[in-house]
Amino acid sequence: MTRFTALLSAVAAAAISLPGVAGAMTGEKEVQRFTSFGGACANCELAGRRLVGAHFIGANFSGASLVGADLRNARFVGTVLAKADLSRADLSDSHMTGANFTSANLANVRMRSVEATGTSFAGANLTGADLADSRAWGANFTGANLSDASFASADLHGAQLSRVNARGASFRDAELQGVTMAGGRFERASFRSADLRGASLRGGAFVGADFHDADLRHADIAGVDLSGARGLDQDQLDEACGDASTRTPRGLSARACRGPRIVVKIPPAPPPPPRP
Repeated sequence: MTRFTALLSAVAAAAISLPGVAGAMTGEKEVQRFTSFGGACANCELAGRRLVGAHFIGANFSGASLVGADLRNARFVGTVLAKADLSRADLSDSHMTGANFTSANLANVRMRSVEATGTSFAGANLTGADLADSRAWGANFTGANLSDASFASADLHGAQLSRVNARGASFRDAELQGVTMAGGRFERASFRSADLRGASLRGGAFVGADFHDADLRHADIAGVDLSGARGLDQDQLDEACGDASTRTPRGLSARACRGPRIVVKIPPAPPPPPRP
């Protein structure tokens, strides 16, 4: 039996103490202070487990059930959780580097203050998720469901938000420099006081979206329909990059960029996350 298999057996049995475990089991659904998980455990059943501070290094947990699991302060490095179910799990203060959550169920997950550099959430369900104060530089949310999720005060420099469903999501006070929002649905989303410098809003839908005090310097709004957006003023639009096809609220107008171009420095992209 490999070390990884033994560790997983300990999780399932909730009664075995093995090398690599820094703390003893204290209950049927509690696993404390594992040093690391590696190898493959596709479709594992770990719902409700306590995995605080666990390290997942190059592991494959595709399709695993981690519903309601306690993963606070966990580390995910090059780990695949594609199509895994982490709904209602708590991943607060966890660290992710090159992790793959493609098509995972992260509905109502708690991910406050998460570090998610270069992590893929493409096609994932993040409905009602709480990612406030998180940092996800260069993260890929393409096609994800972000409806009613909170990214308040999050740092999403250079993130990919193309074709997302972010209806009702909050990006209040978020750092959104250089993000791509092409084809995304942002109806009723809040961008209050968000920094959208150099962001591309082309092809996005923004009916009812709130842009009060948002920074739109050199944001690309060419061809974007902002006629139903709220909180926009002429000063904001004067600093954005529109064109003749940009639609604005009544009494406002968009124009081409003026003045020196702002260069938004995007952190270098990490290696692509591993495939499941």
